[in-house]
Amino acid sequence: MNILEIQNIHKAYGPTKALNGVGFAVPKGAIFGLLGPNGSGKTTLLSIILDVLKADQGAFSWFGQNSSTDFRKRIGTLLETPNFYHYLSAEQNLEITRRISGRGTKEDIAKALRKVNLYERRKGKFSSYSLGMKQRLAIAAALLGDPTVLVLDEPTNGLDPVGIAEIRALITELSNNGHTVIMASHLLDEVEKVCTHVAIMKSGNLLQSGAVAEVLSSDDLVEVGAENLNGLARVITQLPGLIRHTVESDKLLLTLPNGSSNLERINRFCFEHGFVLNHLYLKKQRLEARFFELTNN
Repeated sequence: MNILEIQNIHKAYGPTKALNGVGFAVPKGAIFGLLGPNGSGKTTLLSIILDVLKADQGAFSWFGQNSSTDFRKRIGTLLETPNFYHYLSAEQNLEITRRISGRGTKEDIAKALRKVNLYERRKGKFSSYSLGMKQRLAIAAALLGDPTVLVLDEPTNGLDPVGIAEIRALITELSNNGHTVIMASHLLDEVEKVCTHVAIMKSGNLLQSGAVAEVLSSDDLVEVGAENLNGLARVITQLPGLIRHTVESDKLLLTLPNGSSNLERINRFCFEHGFVLNHLYLKKQRLEARFFELTNN
């Protein structure tokens, strides 16, 4: 079952096309990463699917139904950090958020704080929290009312490595507890480590979407090394099926069609052309490499 389906969304601001026919589906239970550089249309798309903005063309549906005011009750959002009061505790800040938003009950405050591992610090003032704790409290505010889906815009933005690790672990835990998470980010490493699915965007266009493993599986990457690397680089161009090769430090990185890499065949080819390999390794393509491959075309 898909939690969200987006069909052919267009949005323009005057002559500028913010979204150009974007469409994809978010499966139930997924951690779905919306990945792209600044200006790619991520925030515009999130605003449309949350009924903050209206699309010029196209449609979307939540939970298999047409958009209505009812669907918003099942979605918790973090589009920007809430304005918490520094001199109030976590409990007091969430109570204010609950009253303003009308979402959840007093009992939901304790439940949300437990989910983000802040219950033991619920009496502490917001000003005493670390950056990671402040962001976890913001996610707790999104959890009020126990939503089915969380939509997070750049949830690790501005955090130090410790804070990023905290939010990464929290998102994974929330997913394990039954929440579907949609998160926009420009941090490739975080999307690769956390997300099960990804949509890659550039300049309002959807370049590719699907399970992370599928997006990364377009090509095989093989590292090879030899004492005479420059000579090997000249010969390797004759390797059958080779798409391209690049020099990385003291190794060559070979790109071949998905599933076609036979290390024994590559080793034999090099040996027959006078090169004894001192390094031969089939590596998984990282999202970073795939992202730049797509966005630089």
